[in-house]
Amino acid sequence: MNREVTLPLIVDDRGTLQVAAADVSKLLRTVGGRWLHLVEAGADGLDEDTVAALTIELAKLADRIDVACIAHSSGAPSG
Repeated sequence: MNREVTLPLIVDDRGTLQVAAADVSKLLRTVGGRWLHLVEAGADGLDEDTVAALTIELAKLADRIDVACIAHSSGAPSG
């Protein structure tokens, strides 16, 4: 699996880097998926349990980003 994830980077008028939250979520999930594929392919030096735990945590973080964005766009109070 050799998919590339390209993050469109935008610099605002103050020079602050902006990245779309959906792109960050996609990146987090893609990294976890690639790790899992490496483990399944028998890559040396990767502990299956550690990779699984890290992949789950990356997915949880991506989910939190998605939920926060949905709440923000729907006008719900963040918390």
